[in-house]
Amino acid sequence: MNTTFRRSTLCVLTLTATLGLTACSPGGFSAPEDQLFAPGVNQRATAVDGIEVGHRLIANGQHELAIKSFNRAALENGMNSEVLSGLGSANLALGRLGQSERLLRRAVKEDDALPEVWNNLGVVLMERGKTLEAVEIFKRAFALDNGESDAIRDNLRLALAKSENSVSVGVDDANYTLVRRGGGDFLISAPL
Repeated sequence: MNTTFRRSTLCVLTLTATLGLTACSPGGFSAPEDQLFAPGVNQRATAVDGIEVGHRLIANGQHELAIKSFNRAALENGMNSEVLSGLGSANLALGRLGQSERLLRRAVKEDDALPEVWNNLGVVLMERGKTLEAVEIFKRAFALDNGESDAIRDNLRLALAKSENSVSVGVDDANYTLVRRGGGDFLISAPL
């Protein structure tokens, strides 16, 4: 019994000494001062609006992530015109013209559809070669905006030129501008 007691005591002392020395060493229990620290997620903080995040992601060229953000916003806010417009714009940037057109058409059916939504639908229609319908959509966007947006006015001008003289102005040569709520515009141009 005496040997067992000595072994147990020796193990406890060895373990205590090892842990004590480990805590004193540079790699101890605390992080070095020059090491970066990533804070955890604050579970009590309010989340940033998914629609705003989606617009920021589109502005940074992260269209797939923008779609995910707009989908999350749809869970919180429902499929309102802002969510539909954001999804349509992100799909347009990814070259999914059919999906984009369907989403933007749903968005303009909402009562609160902004001129920017009408403009973006016009851009999709121009990209799909539906010039005459796009002209009407751009006219509607221009009227709803009271002619204040340079981008909408320029898009209308380009669409009118295309519809009047389809030989001299091609869709591939014209640059149409997507417009988002709250500023920032997105340029749709011919692929390189």
